[in-house]
Amino acid sequence: MFIEAEADITLDQFGDALQPPFPCFQEILHDVPGSEKIIDRSIRLIQVTRLKCGGFILALSLNHTLGDAAGLRQFIHAWTEMARGANQPSIQPVWRREILMARDPPHITCNHREYEQIILPQNTIKEEDIVHQSFFFTPAHLVAIRCLVPVHLRQCTTFDLIAACYWYCRTKALQLKPEEEVRLMCVVNARSRFTDRSSLVGYYGNCIAFPAAVTTAGKLCGNPLGYAVELIRKAKAQVTEEYMNSVADLMVIKERCSFTDLRSCIVSDWTRAKFAEVDFGWGGPVYSGAAKGGLGSFSGGTFIVPHKNAKGEGVILPICLSSEDMKRFAKELDEMLGSQNDATISGSRFVTSTI
Repeated sequence: MFIEAEADITLDQFGDALQPPFPCFQEILHDVPGSEKIIDRSIRLIQVTRLKCGGFILALSLNHTLGDAAGLRQFIHAWTEMARGANQPSIQPVWRREILMARDPPHITCNHREYEQIILPQNTIKEEDIVHQSFFFTPAHLVAIRCLVPVHLRQCTTFDLIAACYWYCRTKALQLKPEEEVRLMCVVNARSRFTDRSSLVGYYGNCIAFPAAVTTAGKLCGNPLGYAVELIRKAKAQVTEEYMNSVADLMVIKERCSFTDLRSCIVSDWTRAKFAEVDFGWGGPVYSGAAKGGLGSFSGGTFIVPHKNAKGEGVILPICLSSEDMKRFAKELDEMLGSQNDATISGSRFVTSTI
């Protein structure tokens, strides 16, 4: 579905720091009536909103029945290439859904703790109490966080660091019982994990895994940050071609079960998505990335988005929590940095935005 809209505002009115959450999100991407369930949603919902200054906002929603974020990236880049005059996209789309079909007979060969079915307690947090906030990490912040992990883990990725930091601070903020189980799921693009990678060039369907790092709240919060980093690295390393085949079989055997919601969070890395390179012929975007934290009704989802502001280049982490939990999260994050007493970050607090 393609929607055209006009707004009686200019880009300048959004402020100097364009980062999520955006206060007019509901107007930027129309909530189509009757599209609450995934099977009732448009395959692709696109809204272009023209601004008074001549700029425009392009907002899209992703329906995972069609593909994943890598597939969305491929679609957008093909669209922009053809808008700039190309006769065909540089990467041809590949439909071949049989690549990731379940085996016959299906058999689960790996441990998939991300899909454990847990009875959810009644949700006591009201929707109106949920607040959205984003945290901007500068390179100095990342250096400070890296200093918190043991020497043998300091070559870990930025994703590992931020995911561990998010998981730790979020768990502390939620004030869970020490024996309660918590998990962090990593969104892993599995295309590079297959033996025949050439068959997946241009494949825009779902080829992602959600391997889970699992522990208790007491162990996570009672150990140094390196403990969380190690769990996350081990979880990501599980994803192989056999793991993906096992996921496909699990979806058949357990009838497309969803990932575990309870005391869970998910982190997706958008630093390599190259959305900042999107160009319809008028130059690149001033912001490209998630509009807010969360994944639909699941508040634990977040994205690591590359961003540049007055402090320089860095990454943004948009999250959503209850208002009290958000205050505790921000406090934990501040204390984590403050514990380093590094002159390079002295007085440098996180740049945040909130609605």
